[in-house]
Amino acid sequence: MGTLPAPPTPQVWMTNVTIARSTRKSATYAVSLLVVATAALAGCGSSDDSSGSSDPLQEDASKGGTVVVGSNNFPESILLADIYGEALKSKGIKVSYKLNIGSRETTYGLIKNGTITVLPEYNGALLAYLNKDAQATTPEEANKAIASELDPKLTLLESSEAQDKDAVAVNEATAKKYKLTEKSTLADLAEAAPELVIGGSPEFQTRHHGLPGLKDDYGLEFKSFKALDAGGPLTVAALKGDNIQAGNIFTTDPGIEKNKFLIMQDPKNLFGFENVTPLAFKSDLPAEGVSALNAVSAKLDTETLISLNGEVQNENKDPLEVAKTWLSSNGLT
Repeated sequence: MGTLPAPPTPQVWMTNVTIARSTRKSATYAVSLLVVATAALAGCGSSDDSSGSSDPLQEDASKGGTVVVGSNNFPESILLADIYGEALKSKGIKVSYKLNIGSRETTYGLIKNGTITVLPEYNGALLAYLNKDAQATTPEEANKAIASELDPKLTLLESSEAQDKDAVAVNEATAKKYKLTEKSTLADLAEAAPELVIGGSPEFQTRHHGLPGLKDDYGLEFKSFKALDAGGPLTVAALKGDNIQAGNIFTTDPGIEKNKFLIMQDPKNLFGFENVTPLAFKSDLPAEGVSALNAVSAKLDTETLISLNGEVQNENKDPLEVAKTWLSSNGLT
């Protein structure tokens, strides 16, 4: 859920098309992919109330007083960004959005230089990004280790109980063919893996929480890897259509049950703790903003996150409206 702290020299980037708030739902779930031959991520738009540059790699010198809420390029991150942004607005804080930007390899650099102020994060994956050799046995240990590794301009706020872990899922046909059950572990894929195509985000191929870790911890070497998206509709569709037999899926994805995917158990805890946690650029987030986001974390649990994801991804509701309704129902606005 990486080793590049910020976009370096020009290279080919794959990112989702992002457009303005009015039609952003279709941008999130149609997920039309562009291959952009540039170091800049062109096409990352802002919300209807944002100001400044639409290029997330360009720091907005005119944003004074505005908290910029960013998200990674998958539906749940966009939903969480809406929750954070609307919670901040309820405290009278001016908010703009830079949504669907890209992977952590990009967004960490953007929050580190202050281009974005707040970003939904997952503590285990963030720790692995900052220090792939770090080990933590509790979420509290993970957060403490993150604090020691973070850029000093950044701060990790309070973690929620909600967890969304990376996982490897196989489709129903593959589970039947290799006699896999809900108790089957990743190690049980060792003999089958050379016959299977696995899919996921491009970063899954190089991150420790990806193919390298699966090989090191479980001895898994797959037939091939197909670059798709971060646990999103491309990966789900490919897994459902048997274009891939295994895929990197997020555990709060409502499509797991709907499509009868089987999540492989991870007894060696490769994917670790993944508590949803706000990451912030300290100097641009006022104290009332910190309190507002910590209040969100206090209310958010895994069951709630699965339910909210289902409203957005299965019922095609606008994530902004889902965010507003949940915040209001929990006394957070």
